[in-house]
Amino acid sequence: MIGASRDSLAALRESLDSRRLEAGFDRVPADLLAVSDLLSRETLLRAALADSGQSEQARTALANEVLASRLAPTSLAVVVDVVRARWSEPGDLVSALEELGAQAAFTLAEADGSLDRVEEELFRFGRAAAANPQLQMALTDPGLSSAAKAGIARDLVAGRVAPMTALLLEDLAGHLRGRRVDTAVAQLCDLAAAQRQRVVAEVTVAVPLAADQARRLAAALSVLKGRQVRLNVTVDPAVLGGVSVHVADDVIDGTVATRLEQARRALTD
Repeated sequence: MIGASRDSLAALRESLDSRRLEAGFDRVPADLLAVSDLLSRETLLRAALADSGQSEQARTALANEVLASRLAPTSLAVVVDVVRARWSEPGDLVSALEELGAQAAFTLAEADGSLDRVEEELFRFGRAAAANPQLQMALTDPGLSSAAKAGIARDLVAGRVAPMTALLLEDLAGHLRGRRVDTAVAQLCDLAAAQRQRVVAEVTVAVPLAADQARRLAAALSVLKGRQVRLNVTVDPAVLGGVSVHVADDVIDGTVATRLEQARRALTD
């Protein structure tokens, strides 16, 4: 992706990550991949949703009209975010949904402790595909539908891999878009590695952070740690004001409650 599409995807990655604790997030991977599949087939709908000549309101209304009954609320919110963004090409919107679906899958795998397994299973499938010309030919055969290709992958991995691995491989098999299987798998593995490199900062504040405040804090902490940092924000009125940040073994405590306690101790010493 280039230009507006690249910038939009970067912002959407951060937005998706901020939703990982929302109810229904477990449905996001399958929902986003299903919408990506739908838009890869429905060219007029894809063009309409990606048309920056139409207002955000019009594009959002169309997305809600077509998709609201099919998606979980959190999934629909992510899709609406994607539709509101600017895209250099309509196809970039489809690719973004696919990548965000994979990111959501890796987020869930990380949360349940299966990320290592999923990454290893993807890698092994890519190696097996690279060594199997017949499989490569079947999955790149223009005469086979996306559903048929997804079915091939499903039959190969059913009951043998983690659910998230199966979901990702079925989607990949049906949507190679000119890529070799092993190349597409390598791209998924890169996304898994990126998920692993994120650092979590536990943030405590007296009142919720505004979206801009959260972005600036995450950016500052990322520079400090040299890795991408995501925020887990806890609202605790007892801290009175300011912010407390725990990142790994580092603690930055600038809350009013802590400063008052320090002042009290100084007066009593």
